[in-house]
Amino acid sequence: MSEPRWLSPDEQRTWRAYLNAHRLLLDAVDAQLRRDSGMPHAYYEILVRLSDTPDRALRMSVLADGLRVSASRLSHAIARLEERGWVRREDCPTDKRGQLAVLTDEGFAALATAAPGHVEAVRGALFDALDPEQVQWLGTISRTLADHLAEREGRTG
Repeated sequence: MSEPRWLSPDEQRTWRAYLNAHRLLLDAVDAQLRRDSGMPHAYYEILVRLSDTPDRALRMSVLADGLRVSASRLSHAIARLEERGWVRREDCPTDKRGQLAVLTDEGFAALATAAPGHVEAVRGALFDALDPEQVQWLGTISRTLADHLAEREGRTG
């Protein structure tokens, strides 16, 4: 067995700074959405994903994969969104075993109401702290990491 490749002191500082910033950013965005819109960030992301599709509908398995959550966790979240009238489930027309999550008009309205505050929270927590060059670097680094990790998992994009 080979010797582990330990992080250098600089890599260790960078890793810890990244983890801390990531947690603080997600906490800030989630807190704003809960306070102003009564929904956690996870529900907001589901609504966004559905709103980005032509029919405001996605197969549940595709949605779970895109969100990187288990089918059971997504099913639980969809049940909560159904209770609010924001999403409904429909049978998949091309596969009797599959189901679609469909964004309702009420869900789209909730998303439209929540979006301005969410955008301000993201801007305030992330982009206002960076200059334009840092924003470009953050985008480049984020895409590089996502591509690298997707490749390691045998995924695309």
